[in-house]
Amino acid sequence: MPLIQTDLFPELEALIGKLRINSISAERMAILQPLADFIQLKVANRQEIRINFICTHNSRRSHLSQVWAQTMAYYFTIPQVFCYSGGTEATALFPMVAETLQNAGFKINAISSNTNPVYSIKYAENEHPVIAFSKKLDDAFNPKSAFAAVMTCSQADEGCPFISGAEKRIPITYDDPKAFDNTPLQAEKYRERSLQIANELFYVFSQISA
Repeated sequence: MPLIQTDLFPELEALIGKLRINSISAERMAILQPLADFIQLKVANRQEIRINFICTHNSRRSHLSQVWAQTMAYYFTIPQVFCYSGGTEATALFPMVAETLQNAGFKINAISSNTNPVYSIKYAENEHPVIAFSKKLDDAFNPKSAFAAVMTCSQADEGCPFISGAEKRIPITYDDPKAFDNTPLQAEKYRERSLQIANELFYVFSQISA
């Protein structure tokens, strides 16, 4: 297992310490393995690692995945990891996603408050924040080549069999917490999905050796 950073925000570090990869099924581990293999190959070749998490609206699952992947790369001291997110269309980061991440221990600041707000999401005091806003997968903010395209929703996975510039296309889909919007279970289900993504990306990055 790689070296572990211990200067994350305390609440976030405590949450990560409670994650349990033994709860991940063998079937799910097989789905996650291509991403671990992509990262490991890049590390072995001392190359930059770019991962673009893609969902239809770039509003929920792709953002959760981007933020947790960047955090886990830092936590496990995997260098030169740059995580992005995008959609087949641009909408807005859903506010419950920001609230869920804040409750997990991230420090979140709204940089703008228009119809597609821009957020700064920090996992450690002195590290560069993740800049989160909804955008199309080929937005200028995202990489154009030499990246892994991780498909986080089945609709985007089925609708985008080819991602221009992607070195590897990896389907890792999640159920959409949007199904519980405006219900008594909303906060619980967003937290559940966030923790699933955190746990699985913890597993992926824990496998990487320098």
